[in-house]
Amino acid sequence: MKQLLTSGGISNATIKQALIDLLGKPISQANALCIPTAAYGHPEVKPDGVWRFISGHSSAPMVDLGWQSVGVLELTALPTIATDRWHQWIADTDVLLVDGGDAVYLNYWLHRSGLADLLPDLPDKLWAGVSAGSMVMAPRIGQFFVNWKASTNTDDTTLGLVNFGIFPHWHLFPENNLANAQKWVKSIGIPGYLIDEQTAIQVVDHQTTVISEGQWQLLKP
Repeated sequence: MKQLLTSGGISNATIKQALIDLLGKPISQANALCIPTAAYGHPEVKPDGVWRFISGHSSAPMVDLGWQSVGVLELTALPTIATDRWHQWIADTDVLLVDGGDAVYLNYWLHRSGLADLLPDLPDKLWAGVSAGSMVMAPRIGQFFVNWKASTNTDDTTLGLVNFGIFPHWHLFPENNLANAQKWVKSIGIPGYLIDEQTAIQVVDHQTTVISEGQWQLLKP
């Protein structure tokens, strides 16, 4: 699966062009499914935040880019739906637009729904993530980002479909700073990217490219 992992969505022309290149067609000719599930696991996200993402009113441009069609893929519903039915929805889409929130919660529902098992067999599909929707691709997110208080599980393990971690929202929040990122990368034991809202990480065939009009650093433990 091709990946475009962002902190703040498709936030500038350079990231947007990378999206178009990965799609291999204009956005207006591409079909998308948006996944809002991660938002429900974060204690600071309210229902209106989920609505803003789905409706294209989010501060992170994603759903509102002019897609040919956009549907909602709610992971918590998938266990109650026939597998062949929602597998066809995936087959018919070009890109999964995955919102932020809590990456551990998102990881839980990716596995619980069965979508996690499907992802490695989708080489032609694109995963475009925002914040936790990007972080979940890493092997670990670090305790710094575990917010799912509804769970007694404090394990920070995630999908492991890339070999690096992501520390998003550099400069956006006071706590998302270089000093905390340096502590974070030591805690996860693998290289990690500190990225701002104008930066994305592109992964195609295990090749990683930073796409940025902003600031980023590659940190090592």
